[in-house]
This record gives sequence, structure tokens and C-alpha cells, in this order.
Amino acid sequence: MSAHTIPVRPEYEVELQPVVNVSVERALPLSTRLWQQAWLRKGIILILLVVLWELAARWQDNELLLPTATATFRALVQDLANGELLERIGISLTILVQGYLAGIILAFVLTTLAVSTQLGRDLLSTLTSMFNPLPAIALLPLALLWFGLGTGSVIFVLIHSVLWPLALNTYAGFQGVPETLRMAGRNYGLKGLRYVLQILVPAALPSILSGLKIGWAFAWRTLIAAELVFGASSGKGGLGWFIFQNRNELYTDRVFAGLLMVIVIGLLVENLVFNVLERVTIKRWGLQK
Repeated sequence: MSAHTIPVRPEYEVELQPVVNVSVERALPLSTRLWQQAWLRKGIILILLVVLWELAARWQDNELLLPTATATFRALVQDLANGELLERIGISLTILVQGYLAGIILAFVLTTLAVSTQLGRDLLSTLTSMFNPLPAIALLPLALLWFGLGTGSVIFVLIHSVLWPLALNTYAGFQGVPETLRMAGRNYGLKGLRYVLQILVPAALPSILSGLKIGWAFAWRTLIAAELVFGASSGKGGLGWFIFQNRNELYTDRVFAGLLMVIVIGLLVENLVFNVLERVTIKRWGLQK
């Protein structure tokens, strides 16, 4: 055999016996199935945080500075039972919904103009560059001068906190819509508002929902801060005023109860509104995993 000849290995076949009477599926252990539940993992985290809070408060041993978790929950139950906290929450949420919806409408108008005309794009770019870095609570003194001691002042700063992040996210989502979908819309003769609603909005829904969540978080924080600074509106104070009033009276456990309700409402809106909305829209449509 020549030194340059490459040896060829002979080919052969191995016949495998069929696998029968063997279950292809295998049940996962109970611990694995439980750990796959997001609500359980988050619940464990919350329980650990409450335990750490209780231990830190007992180590601090000063109810005025840091009340225990049990004292806070006791105050929370009492204020919910007598109806005071529920009334404050209702006032805050009523104002929040008004400002939030007004901000959404204005953001949609601005972004519709931006995707339709060059002047609209310049207007959106200029306004967001000017007002997006401006804290909403910084406008409260001016709002009090313009709209007086009423809910109009708070709604004004809420609109400011929602409008710009939502407009930026929505416009970015519109810009990311594939050109194929745009051409399909034009081929069907869609123009103006129909083009935006039937082509751009469904394709940009992940960015729009992200902007809605950011706008909600900004609005909720701004509302509580405005009530802490501004106080009662037309003789009626919301959740922020409840916290401020109890802080002045040194009821620290009730202050923590109010703060706890701020967190709980945020968690409920995030999980019961936005997560459900994502699941029935963009996740079902395959736009997001």
C-alpha cells in the first residue's frame, strides 16, 4: 500500500431494537413544579422581606423610628376597618385615573402627529427634550398659581409625568414597525388615523405597554409626592395626605401602613392589569416571550 493512500473504514449498520412499554413523559418532582410558579417565588421573597423587617425593628427597639411589621399590619387592619384608609385610597385613585387618562390621550395625539408630519416629529422631539427631564413635582408651585387649590393642580402634574415617557416609548415603537407592514397598510389604502390604529399600534404594542407601565409608575409616585407637599385638595386628602398627617402626629405605624398600601396598590396594578394585558395581547400574538 502506498504511503499516500488514505485507508477507508468499512461501512456497517447496527439495527436498534424498538423501545416499547416505556413512558416518554416523565413527571417532574413536586419541588420543581412548585418552584416553576412565579407567584410562589415572589411570595417567598415578600415573606423573607417581612421577616427581615420584623427582626430589624425588634433589634432597633424604637417604635417611633421603625415600627415592627406586626404593629404596622395591626394599624393597617384598623384603618381599613374604620374606612379611613379606604376613603383616602379612593380619593387618590380617582385623581390618578383622571390625570393618567388625560396623559395617554395627549401622548397619542402627539405621536400620531409625529408619524404623520415632519412638523409633528419636530414638535415631539423639541417638547420631549425640554420637558421630559423636568421633574413633575417641580411644576406643582406653578400649577397651584394657575389652577388654584384643587384637583386641577394635581392632575396637571400627573399629565406631565405620564405624557413624555409614554410619547417617547410609543414613538420609538412606531419607528420600529417593519417596512413590510407599513407597505401592506398603504396597499390597503390606510391613511391617517386608520393607518395608525390598524397598522402601527398593534405592531408597536410592546413599546406602548412599556410606556404605559413607566407612565403609571411615574404618575403614582408623583401623586403621592404631590399630596405630601400639597396636602388636602378641596378639603379632601388622599393617601399621601394620610401619610403626611400621621407623620406630623408621630403615628409611625400608621405612616408605614400608608406606605405599605402604596406598595400593595403598585403590585396589584402591575400583576392584575399590565401582566394580564400583556398575556392576552402581545404574548398571545407572539410579539413577546
